[in-house]
Amino acid sequence: MQMIIVDDEAHWVDNLSMTKPWHTLGIEQVHRAYSAREALQLIETHPIDIVISDIQMPEMTGIELIERIRIRDKKIKCILLSGYSEFDYAKKAIQYEAVDYLLKPPTDDELIGAVQKAIDQLNNEWALVSSLSRTQFTLRENLPHLRGRLLLEALQGHRFSASEWERKLDNYDLPFHTGDAALMLVRMDNEFGHYDSHDQTLIEYAIINMAEEIMGEFMHVWGVKEEHGYVVFLLQLKERSGDIGKETILEKLSIQLQSKVKQFLKGSLSIVMTEWFTFPEQIYDRFRQASAYFRQIVGDEREFVMRVTDVEAPAAQGPLDVLYTPPTFIQLLESGQWDAAEDKIHAVCAELDEKWSESWEHCMEAGFLITAAFTNLAHRNKLTLAGLMGSEIDQLQSGEVFSTIGKLRKWSLGVLAKLKEGTSNEVKDTRSEYVKKIQEFTDKNLHLDVSLRVLADHVNLHPTHLSKIYKIETGEGISEYIARLRMDRACHKLVTTTKKVYEISLEIGYMDPAYFIKVFKRQFGVTPQEYRDQH
Repeated sequence: MQMIIVDDEAHWVDNLSMTKPWHTLGIEQVHRAYSAREALQLIETHPIDIVISDIQMPEMTGIELIERIRIRDKKIKCILLSGYSEFDYAKKAIQYEAVDYLLKPPTDDELIGAVQKAIDQLNNEWALVSSLSRTQFTLRENLPHLRGRLLLEALQGHRFSASEWERKLDNYDLPFHTGDAALMLVRMDNEFGHYDSHDQTLIEYAIINMAEEIMGEFMHVWGVKEEHGYVVFLLQLKERSGDIGKETILEKLSIQLQSKVKQFLKGSLSIVMTEWFTFPEQIYDRFRQASAYFRQIVGDEREFVMRVTDVEAPAAQGPLDVLYTPPTFIQLLESGQWDAAEDKIHAVCAELDEKWSESWEHCMEAGFLITAAFTNLAHRNKLTLAGLMGSEIDQLQSGEVFSTIGKLRKWSLGVLAKLKEGTSNEVKDTRSEYVKKIQEFTDKNLHLDVSLRVLADHVNLHPTHLSKIYKIETGEGISEYIARLRMDRACHKLVTTTKKVYEISLEIGYMDPAYFIKVFKRQFGVTPQEYRDQH
């Protein structure tokens, strides 16, 4: 857990943060803030759990501070300290759900007890959120989506270990197991085309329910709508399914589903079924085989019920697998996973070497898709492939890079390295531009509100993201930069102008001259007037 201590009395903050045994309560880090505004900036950039704040502070009181904290984060626990036992303060503290209201100076037992109380409240709240019963309730609410997502991942080629499959099937309460299974692909024909997307979803849901009703007596049924428009069912026979053969049952029930959908939903279905295969090992291959059957055999014909034959396609006509298995190459590039993208190139070329070493078409297919992904990412980053590659673009234009697997591998890895370097430079340039905008804005508006939130709004970034970018690029935090800029400007004005101290205070963003004097003395060891006299 992380905590902030907030007070305009620096010695009080330093004393509380460094001399109390916070680590024994599980507090990993104690931040110090010498004003409410500093506290709010820390809350923007750190996962703060507990705030201990004085009430009487210049610029913003402790009551106003917790009011703003409540707007940002309702889970943060606040403890208020005050030198006055006033009913209005206590009432406000209760209104904003402060954990405790202590009179200064509190005893160690009072302070430690208040923090322990805050920790207990946090632990209880998070225990409720993460409790087994709540998790199970959430799981039940989202079970249909989770089941559908799992089946889709299997159809798309995601590989799970046997133990992971067993765990997922058990968690999602799916009665499937390793062994014989079949796929049934259902295509809704033209009669359903006039429905809008919402009604189409309802029709798909109705078809899944009808399939479960018709087939459920003999089989376990698991259905999902996949990305090409098919409703796909994974089927597995129950232990007692009668004496009818597996193929006969599947065909009979498929025809029955087709008939009932036409009778009650007024539309026709085309259905392709696979042979029985070993689940889960062969599900991806059988799905690809069945979807290819739909394209090549069924085509635009309607109301078909067809079983996929187990005839092997000639080797030269088979598809590439690795290139299309999620995550795809372009997905890896878009998410900046450069090492994984390099591994993908090696895996694609290894498949070409193993299965298609004599096929120029397969090498060309891989090359075109890899090149398209490169070009897309380059254009998104306002670059060009030609600009990145220089004279090497000639090999691409001539098609030479697709002539052998070795050339494709070498060229692809080379372009990947240049694209990584180019986009990294682009990111660095973008970060530098953000820093420049922040510094220019702060320089012009130092006398106004230049909090992290205001600066983030100025450049349209989230405060946390802006804070990280600034720190990476400059090596210091935004609050440190602003504090340093204010002190530098104060020193300059004290030496080069005859303006009064309170005027300088206002010009550099301190509304309370007394607070400015205190901060200045903490920084330089002398007051502003003493600094002026010395220079």
